[in-house]
Amino acid sequence: MTADARFAELRLLLPPAPKPVAIYKPLVIVDSMVYVSGHGPVLPDGSLIRGVVGKDLTLDQGHAAARQVGLAILATLRDQLVSLDRIGRLVKLLGMVNSAPDFYEHPRVINGCSELFAAVWGADSGIGARSAVGMGPLPGNIAVEIEAVFELA
Repeated sequence: MTADARFAELRLLLPPAPKPVAIYKPLVIVDSMVYVSGHGPVLPDGSLIRGVVGKDLTLDQGHAAARQVGLAILATLRDQLVSLDRIGRLVKLLGMVNSAPDFYEHPRVINGCSELFAAVWGADSGIGARSAVGMGPLPGNIAVEIEAVFELA
């Protein structure tokens, strides 16, 4: 099954593809690699999930925010590439969690995005190398920011 077919089967609701809020491009293609700039948890109405995970937000809410970032990345990929089938595989994710100083479950938060990409591209192509770190604050007090590197098909 293709990524576009899986996407349709999952009945995912994408937010609008985020527009740059500073001087950068949403993605850059170099040879066969797609470098996706950091994305935040954009909701379908264009608003953002904000807050500090482990203080304002629970682990489950952070996980949902990371999934929402994954949806924002999918929105950018579809906007810029037209079809998710142009992606051959996920190479690397960097997940940054706006976290309280005593919160240590960053990998479990970023799983929200990783699980989504595995559902869209399958375990072989949708799971790549990954880092999950805590930091703060993030721009605009967003809960999660994720950047990704994909290889074109």
